Amino acid sequence: MTARFGRVIPAMVTPFASDGSLDVDASVQLAKWLVEQGSEGLVITGTTGEGPTITDEEDWDLWRSVAEAVTVPVVAGTTTNDTAHSIEQTKKAEELGCDGILAVTPYYNRPSQAGLYAHFAAVAGATTLPVVLYDIAVRTGRKIDTDTMLSLARDCDNVVAVKDAAGNPAETAKVIRDAPAGFEVYSGDDGLTLPLLAVGAVGVISVAAHWSAPEHVALMDAWDKGDTAEATRINQLLLESFDYETGDVAPNPVPTKAMLRTLGLPVGEPRLPMGPTPDGLEDTAREVYSRLKA
Repeated sequence: MTARFGRVIPAMVTPFASDGSLDVDASVQLAKWLVEQGSEGLVITGTTGEGPTITDEEDWDLWRSVAEAVTVPVVAGTTTNDTAHSIEQTKKAEELGCDGILAVTPYYNRPSQAGLYAHFAAVAGATTLPVVLYDIAVRTGRKIDTDTMLSLARDCDNVVAVKDAAGNPAETAKVIRDAPAGFEVYSGDDGLTLPLLAVGAVGVISVAAHWSAPEHVALMDAWDKGDTAEATRINQLLLESFDYETGDVAPNPVPTKAMLRTLGLPVGEPRLPMGPTPDGLEDTAREVYSRLKA
């Protein structure tokens, strides 16, 4: 199956200057570099992109600049836990040239399934762009039930995919079985990408692909050719990167920004509340990268 947005899609970090302001030039530089490394699409202003700490005006500058800078699909995280605000931001992303919308489950409010359906349907109805649902209950506090997801896929022509970070491949298999033709599942958890490919996912919206896009592409190529042994070998090579990318002491995107700084990319530090970067994390990043590329 051809992945609408590409098979390997970094959830791009958002570069900030030393004073904490948005660095648009560094964002464009990073986006181009990620594509040069083999990334087949980009997600911007999502979780890894620190979307909740970015102002509307910064969103607009970032969406416009990145969409203009690359030729791969650019999917913008436009939604919050406020449906009206999500609609306005979604309209703006379409106006500024983005290729799709990443719509996260409303967080903190803990709406009912009926509320989730109404929220996502309202966002989808406000745009002609394809919409990727983002199911990550560990961060939002609310799971998109399978029945709700399937209803959205059937009722809203432009709800075309899900970024699946729900951690339940058996349930994902049911979604893939019962969804309309063309509905796509992207792994939203690097460690579960291979299991999700096995039940029918088409790609990954990845954290570790910031520094391992070639390995991710090789994994996908092996899988597409039916070489499960090679896909498994590459996945095992990537496990250390998956362990590195987040944790209680250095949650995502702190490790990714540390890694990119060691590679000479000016991404700055995360904004609060995500910081600070723990001592020694950049040394760990160098070790992880060295072993990956050895």
